[in-house]
Amino acid sequence: MNITLKEGIDWVGYIDWTVRDFHGYKTESGSTYNSYLIRDEKNAVIDAVKAPYVHKLVEHIEALTPLESIDYVVCNHAEPDHSGGLPGLMKACPNATLVCNEKCKVALEKHYDTSAWKWQVVEDGDTLSLGKRTLQFINTPMVHWPESMFSYVPEEKLLFSMDAFGQHYASAFRFDDEEPLDVILHEAKAYYANIVMLYGRPISQTMERAAELEIEMIAPSHGVIWRSHLKEVFAAYQKYVVCKPRPKVIVLYASMWKATEKMAEAILEGAQECGVEAQFFNVDSTHATRIVTEVLDCAAIAIGSPTLNNSLMPAMAGVLCYMSGLRPTNKAGFAFGSYGWSKRGGAAAVEEAMKEMKIDILRESIRSQYVPTEEILEECREAGRMLGKYAEQFAKD
Repeated sequence: MNITLKEGIDWVGYIDWTVRDFHGYKTESGSTYNSYLIRDEKNAVIDAVKAPYVHKLVEHIEALTPLESIDYVVCNHAEPDHSGGLPGLMKACPNATLVCNEKCKVALEKHYDTSAWKWQVVEDGDTLSLGKRTLQFINTPMVHWPESMFSYVPEEKLLFSMDAFGQHYASAFRFDDEEPLDVILHEAKAYYANIVMLYGRPISQTMERAAELEIEMIAPSHGVIWRSHLKEVFAAYQKYVVCKPRPKVIVLYASMWKATEKMAEAILEGAQECGVEAQFFNVDSTHATRIVTEVLDCAAIAIGSPTLNNSLMPAMAGVLCYMSGLRPTNKAGFAFGSYGWSKRGGAAAVEEAMKEMKIDILRESIRSQYVPTEEILEECREAGRMLGKYAEQFAKD
């Protein structure tokens, strides 16, 4: 495995092949906790790893340089998947100074016993000379915590981008040109949708600042390192930050006795007549991670639930809660669902959730008492055609 980014700069992190959950994000492809070692007149470690794997981080560093020779440990982000290994790393490197911004210092002090640590607090734009190389620090608040920052090595045109441009993706290879590009971009899309979609505006501002830098390589804290496909990932992020719609319709539903499912199928049939991409998800069999990844760039969405106890189905409630926290933008659609003796509940609750997410409501909700009649199914097909025609306008973008 090639771990060398540049001469004297190496990956020393940990590949987590078996992790399958990241606070609700289903990580089917595993992940990596990327840490980097810069060897110069002064030696620096860029970020740590998750706490259980700090012994591997220490082993990887020690294989390249004595632990006593580490002068600095840079913490770009205080979230425990990156900072959890800091107590062990700082103990293993007795001469190291912890470098971070003030907000990060405050957060780390609330997470760990830092009483024995030496600190160097940096501000936005500050630099730290390592000898032949310089570390420049760029605050990136809310990408995706308040204390987040980038570290940039201008002499190598290398950006340590923390969670930006990352992927939850375990691989035996470290670089983007060693894996299929479509796979990596899909994982980058899933990561953006499920971790940082909510922070589109600060990420857009951060990208504007990054565009001012000369960058030949981006080393994120999860996934592969970008060295050959920077153009592609930057272009993708330009679309992600605005949830740029594609000509795509999503039909999302829960069902009890198949009535709402029949309505969902009819809506899908109508959308498919328009020749746009159409995707169909049952929340009982599809994880929210997959759903949100596809919602990121859809143009239109129909969401349906039957009525249960004057409300919606619990699985749908969970998905809508997850989705609303991420705040997808530039979407339009409508609600639908079946009911029995009470019109309150399913479709009404879904529509309310859609309004709270600022999804443009294109028509009143479609409701069926018990089993949908052919007239109601035809109304569903027509509504699906409406979604398809709405989505068609984005084909030229």
